[in-house]
Amino acid sequence: MEQVIANGLYLGAQYALIALGLTLIFGLMNVLNFAHGQMYVLGGFITYTVYGQLGLPFAVAVICSGLTLAVIGGFMERYLFRTVIRRSHREESTMLLAAATAFFFDAVMLLIFGEKQRGVPKIVKGVFNDYGIILPYDRIVVGVVAAAMILSFIAFMKYTRTGRAMRALAQDRVAAQLMGVQVDRYTMIGFAMGAMLAGVVGGLLVSITGVNSGIGGPISVKAFMMIMIGGAGVVGGAIAGGFILGMMESVGLTVLREYGDVTYLVIFAALMVFLSIRPNGLMGKPWG
Repeated sequence: MEQVIANGLYLGAQYALIALGLTLIFGLMNVLNFAHGQMYVLGGFITYTVYGQLGLPFAVAVICSGLTLAVIGGFMERYLFRTVIRRSHREESTMLLAAATAFFFDAVMLLIFGEKQRGVPKIVKGVFNDYGIILPYDRIVVGVVAAAMILSFIAFMKYTRTGRAMRALAQDRVAAQLMGVQVDRYTMIGFAMGAMLAGVVGGLLVSITGVNSGIGGPISVKAFMMIMIGGAGVVGGAIAGGFILGMMESVGLTVLREYGDVTYLVIFAALMVFLSIRPNGLMGKPWG
């Protein structure tokens, strides 16, 4: 049981960090960013290049991943999504744009890095083996860093002027604008932060799971599952959804380890039942 809980907490921390970026973008813009998984993959490739190929420190590589994705996210909001939102009154337009950017990123990464799985040397060697728990030290480090980033994100959103402005936009865009919040500025900052979080977690996990150009879609699906569980656009919901999915995977892979992908079949079935009972998630409100 101790091993299952430890694995669930490790998975939950990294999943919550992935979901935070997606739910931040949705809360600010009411846009489901289908390219979120591809941003995660791109962050992994950047860390692979900077750390694995250029030999710079791992921390520097992860920071480069986050900053690069933040710049890309800012440009996407400013020159793509903002333009489409202003010129089109159909929500399908932003969904199609998000899907197009996902396919674009997939094609670019496939062209540059190919189909081969990429990985980097372990950042910390050794295995923790005590109290009935067996966990490599590198996973512990990644889990602790992810948890620290989640707490930092919560503090940023709660105590800083920028965070409060973005929370106001997410709650009522028109009222926030009437109160003097610069909508365009803070929307771009929020999109950049969401992309940055995806890039950072991709950079962290390339040292454990590796990365390839074909995993962006599955990562996006998991991110959508998490925000559906917790409630779209709700920061606390994204965190709760991440840890719930992590624990479900840990339990499922332990109990159903002999049946392979049956774990995810059970998880999807449980999610369908849950959404039929609570369509807005644990903490979410009706969309629109």
